[in-house]
Order: sequence, then C-alpha cells, then structure tokens
Amino acid sequence: MVCVIVERRFEPPISEAELQAVVERMTPCLEVYGVTWRRSFLSGDRRRMLCEYDAADAESVRSVQREANATFEVAWTAEVLEPT
Repeated sequence: MVCVIVERRFEPPISEAELQAVVERMTPCLEVYGVTWRRSFLSGDRRRMLCEYDAADAESVRSVQREANATFEVAWTAEVLEPT
C-alpha cells in the first residue's frame, strides 16, 4: 500500500450537505477498489481540501473519485515523513 494525496478546490465553497453527499457516494467505491480513507483537511473558507488515502496505487484512488463523481484536481503518491 502507498499513501495517496488528493487535492480539491471548491468554487463556491463546499457546503456541509454537499460534502456529506460526496462521502455517501464514495463509501461503496472505496471498498470496491480496496482504498482506505485516512483523513482529510478542509480549509477554514471551505474552498480547498487535502485527503489522504492508503491504496495499491494512485490510479485506484482516481477511479474512486471518478465513480463517486467527486471533484478533484490531482491525486499523487506521497512519502510519509515522521518527526524524529
């Protein structure tokens, strides 16, 4: 498994109802593609979001996003750096 980061932008800012609808569409897709959602960071103005997933590859995460109709700019693999 690799860490995959997804970057998103929302214009206008995403509402709580819109965010919940995306989560509901995405949940079954995660299981189909063997992807695990780890966490997300939503900016205070609700216009930007970073999401972290564990997956076999970035393309699996992209497939989840497309099937769930979840808008995203880019998905890329990342190396997790921990404090020493």
